[in-house]
Amino acid sequence: MKTPSGKTLFVILLVAVAVGLSFWYFQDNARSPEQRYQFAELAHGTIRQSVSANGTLNPVTLVNVGTQVSGSVKALYVDFNDHVTQGQILAELDDALLAAQARQSEASLMSARATLDLAEANENRMRTLFAQEYVSAQDLDQAVQALKSAQAQVRLASAQAEKDKANLGYSIIRSPVSGVVVDRQVDEGQTVAASFQTPTLFKIAQDLSKMQIDSAFAEADVGNIKVGQPVRFTVDAFPDRDFPGKVLQVRLNPTTTSNVVTYNVVVSVDNPEQILLPGMTAYVTIVVAQRENALIVPNSALRFRPPAETNGQKAKSAPGGLLGGMRMGMSSSGNRQRVTESSAGGQGVVHALRDGALVPITLRLGITDNRNTEILEGELQAGDRVITGEANAVASDSGGGGGGMRFRPF
Repeated sequence: MKTPSGKTLFVILLVAVAVGLSFWYFQDNARSPEQRYQFAELAHGTIRQSVSANGTLNPVTLVNVGTQVSGSVKALYVDFNDHVTQGQILAELDDALLAAQARQSEASLMSARATLDLAEANENRMRTLFAQEYVSAQDLDQAVQALKSAQAQVRLASAQAEKDKANLGYSIIRSPVSGVVVDRQVDEGQTVAASFQTPTLFKIAQDLSKMQIDSAFAEADVGNIKVGQPVRFTVDAFPDRDFPGKVLQVRLNPTTTSNVVTYNVVVSVDNPEQILLPGMTAYVTIVVAQRENALIVPNSALRFRPPAETNGQKAKSAPGGLLGGMRMGMSSSGNRQRVTESSAGGQGVVHALRDGALVPITLRLGITDNRNTEILEGELQAGDRVITGEANAVASDSGGGGGGMRFRPF
């Protein structure tokens, strides 16, 4: 028996593929439009347009406690998470050198006072002798000058003594506010140097029941954000829980990173349970627009474009669509980026089935929540069905004549 050659097998394979594709094409085109497409029924509902960004939870007041003098840490009295009151001792530095300097200044002050006493006695004596014409006016002037110099030396020594006494007091680190120690950056025996800048020893959050979120919103979104707007946010520690907040401030200072301009939006947060901790990443959502009882269309219907032919007829088409009159852009940077679309005034095109043919319908669109969009004007009303996409073979076979789904706005 003669074995078919490789060329013959290749031709047979091509013929089989062509027959299969032809069968699939004619079978697909033999279906009715009700079977070929998925539909959504329009309805009224509430739609909210929001903008989102990431941020960091911070205490409203975070005080960095440092030292104004250098020395080694002799004792620590507080640790992480300790509650402290204003004026409470947090740590002590070794004060041996500072105490010696203070004693030296006190000795210098005593010497200056003794010199002043002698200068005063000499000045009084010179005035008496000058009155009796036993000394010249020059001798009296020299005595007066010596007295003034001694007085100045006393003031200088007194100031130096006060300075050294204050430095000795700075060796005891006290809390400037009442709050919670959120960070301790020194250990006993560690040497701290306060030569050019004050080293930070502790960080104290004044009140963890009141916190704020520092978030970065893109310049495309910040124009819709106003002070006082309600905010919802989540944190990774409690992924199933939404927390409320309020826009406290939109700071005017921009930040540019890789040609992306963002603005810091400060959100005030109540934390009565104190379960929100400093440094947590917050995923912030701000509702910038809301419509009640609006006629809503799914965005999938705005994105749908029909094939070139439908049941042997050319499908009507129109330019535009979801991108035809609407701008899309990324929300502010972060791990959870969301697409936002422009507010009222855009145009879009949906397709409906009329007399067995796909008919494009141009709409004027309002706000969007990135899944559904508000219809402001157009030849559609609640209960009308629009095409959202092509049905696959499984959906067509199992769906029967209904051919689609019901759209339920939230």
